[in-house]
Amino acid sequence: MFDSPFVRRVAVSMNLLKIPFEHRNWSVGKDFELIRQFNPLGRVPTLVQPDGETLIESAAILDFLDDSAGPDRALTPQSGAPRREVLRLTAIATGAAEKGVAQVYEVAFRPPEKRYPPWVDRCRAQMHAALTELDRASTVRAGDWLIGDRMTQADITATCVYTFLADALNIDRAAYPGLAAIVERCEGMPEFAAIKAEWIAPGEPA
Repeated sequence: MFDSPFVRRVAVSMNLLKIPFEHRNWSVGKDFELIRQFNPLGRVPTLVQPDGETLIESAAILDFLDDSAGPDRALTPQSGAPRREVLRLTAIATGAAEKGVAQVYEVAFRPPEKRYPPWVDRCRAQMHAALTELDRASTVRAGDWLIGDRMTQADITATCVYTFLADALNIDRAAYPGLAAIVERCEGMPEFAAIKAEWIAPGEPA
């Protein structure tokens, strides 16, 4: 489902690369066994190609999409410092998403009496540290994007993660103005607008 920032960043990337796809709106909760038919881990995203080959994990799928699109259209640079910086910021963004998901799961799946506040606090601190670094990166340069003069996977992933965290954990959208400006720019594009979350897990203010 598109409430997952990992699923959403793949779908948005496919839209931007003009790669058509069929979306199965399956939940890792109630549709776990359906997903396991294609991914033994029962995780998403999972990309099933026309020949039946299955790719799992969003990073591997995005690498495949870039390879299919070619170096001129790829959303991650092929080599050098720009590639390393895109990968660095993308890793920071996915790390923030993972810490956000951990907080959501703590509320959604664990009974209140079994929650461990120090663990939640640690996840929250890591999440906000990652967002702070993304915000810093967005203000270091005066351009419209995190790196270079065009959108990269860093912008796509940061946007999907920020929107997920803002919706699921009620983070303060004004706390990261540089990052928020990039997110607003991306979310205004039709390729993002067409891929919206249909369900957001319950969460607590971050």
